[in-house]
Amino acid sequence: MNDIVTIKGLKYGLQLTFAKGASFDDVQANLLDKLQSGDGFFIRGTTVFVPKGYFAEEQNEALRKMFHRHGMLFSTELKRPNLAPPSRDKTPAPKVKEAVEETQKMTVINHTVRGGQEVKVNCSVLICGNVNPGAQVIAGGSIDIRGTCRGFVHAGAFGDKTAFVVADRLMPAQIRIADLIARAPDEPEQVSQAERAMIKDNMIVFEPVTR
Repeated sequence: MNDIVTIKGLKYGLQLTFAKGASFDDVQANLLDKLQSGDGFFIRGTTVFVPKGYFAEEQNEALRKMFHRHGMLFSTELKRPNLAPPSRDKTPAPKVKEAVEETQKMTVINHTVRGGQEVKVNCSVLICGNVNPGAQVIAGGSIDIRGTCRGFVHAGAFGDKTAFVVADRLMPAQIRIADLIARAPDEPEQVSQAERAMIKDNMIVFEPVTR
């Protein structure tokens, strides 16, 4: 049964392929077993890709809900976000520029992101409220939280290592910047001022900032 689902790691997520002749019930059961066993591939915030058209829409929806319960994203569109496709007209530069400009834009969320809710944007995001436990914020750019962060946050989701996460109280369940991951300590220290998480020397570091 372990060979029913094959997992291929991509720079921007995980691609799933399935054994020939495997039923949807077998696939779903095998995936659930992998999720519950703490398989190292399945990290919260990861996007999981399934071939488009492989399953019926109601089956895709069942998988989407299953992955969401485990803090992951589900997609049938296997493509690298914000990167221009190969072109033969020798004019790819404008498309690359558009991709960079997209991550530099800012989306504003004027409310608290509650547990079970998800914010996913291609650009940077400003959240005027808290990010509660069980909530997810995934951004192509940076994340600015004008409140307390206790959920899962992923900045630079498409590989931007210059992205950062800043919050009035930065106490995330897990934080990712590009392909690096940091976890909150079991007993987080009391924080009296805003902090910023960013990549330095190929690791995520936290530093106080003044608002």
